Amino acid sequence: MPSKKIAAETNFPAEHPPPVVVREYDGGSDKTAVEELERRCEVGPPGKPSLVTDLMGDPIARVRNFVSHIMLVAEYGHGGEIVGVIRGCIKTVTSGNKISSTEFPAYVKLAYILGLRVSSTHRRLGIATKLVQELENWSTKNGAEYSYMATERTNQPSLNLFTKKCNYVKFRNPTVLVQPVHLHQKPLPSDITIVRIPPNLSEQIYQTLFSRSEFFPKDIDKLLNNKLNLGTFMALPKNSLSKWNPKKTGDLLPKSPFAILSIWNTKEVYRLQMKGVSAFTHAACVGTRVLDAMVPWLKIPSIPNVFENFGFYFMYGLHMEGNDGSRLMRNLCKFVHNMAQDDVDIRVLVAEVAPMDRVREAVPHWKRFSWEEDVWCIKRLGVQVDENNCHDHWYKSSDSSEVIFVDPREL
Repeated sequence: MPSKKIAAETNFPAEHPPPVVVREYDGGSDKTAVEELERRCEVGPPGKPSLVTDLMGDPIARVRNFVSHIMLVAEYGHGGEIVGVIRGCIKTVTSGNKISSTEFPAYVKLAYILGLRVSSTHRRLGIATKLVQELENWSTKNGAEYSYMATERTNQPSLNLFTKKCNYVKFRNPTVLVQPVHLHQKPLPSDITIVRIPPNLSEQIYQTLFSRSEFFPKDIDKLLNNKLNLGTFMALPKNSLSKWNPKKTGDLLPKSPFAILSIWNTKEVYRLQMKGVSAFTHAACVGTRVLDAMVPWLKIPSIPNVFENFGFYFMYGLHMEGNDGSRLMRNLCKFVHNMAQDDVDIRVLVAEVAPMDRVREAVPHWKRFSWEEDVWCIKRLGVQVDENNCHDHWYKSSDSSEVIFVDPREL
């Protein structure tokens, strides 16, 4: 999964630094310079593996699927050299609360910050801070009440920038689960059936299941009808399928145990590549694939080729119910694995869930590829905090909802 995003600042400012101008990205004149900046910022520490992102010629691709989005660049000096970039979008989501005296979910409008990069030769000049501030200004003008960002727990420079300089607070810590796509098929039991749910029914089901969760998007219909969404699928016992007919009975959810998820195809937005791996590790990974191809019936857990550009399927909207829910979810993920096998560019499956979400233990993943805590930081924008406002209570709460809906458009 791509790094979400932040660069460190390591150089010292000059006594009289040249001017820094932050403006909106111009796809016609800025594209080459931004791509070169991104390429230089993707280089990891010498001798250590790093995951780099290929935006495939579209620097704004990672926010393009939101109606309200922007990309800013920072120019340094009188020559106007582009030395920093930042991306952002605005969306309306649930806060996990409900409107007082009603059962309707409470929505908040918030901005999401991602793709912050500053040239390694122009750090410690306040450029990253200025980019964040300008994006916050744009967000406030467009009605956002909050701004939040996500990064890895180990990315201390990013956390320092946002929490110490920009007054964000650590808010949520979802878990990222990664499963390699092997060369062999995963068998599915005969007593389980998997059905594809049409977008209009998926929308109703998700509104029922996730209206009390955090970060569930108000425009779920746009998400489910996006061309990058490969579908919503449900696993349930085969003998219960004939008893579930929402059109006739009006029951949105099956009365039997079930599991549900949707699949997002990231490869049309960007690709990833692992670099800096030793020749021995590379050869060992190739060896696992050779064995898996030669003797697929042994089901050797081969490591896919992540050393060339690859895409991944992101599984979102994961939910399960009933005593058999865990088994149904595991097999639904196997179904997604087998589906990914048909696309030679897809090498891993990824999901991101709240630490207390029951599906966390049911989703197959490799611990060596996954990480326990992403860190989400949040900030109230432009208004004084109101102690009686349920949104402010949500903002200050350290208790995470059991369920966080992770929007794949933010990846």
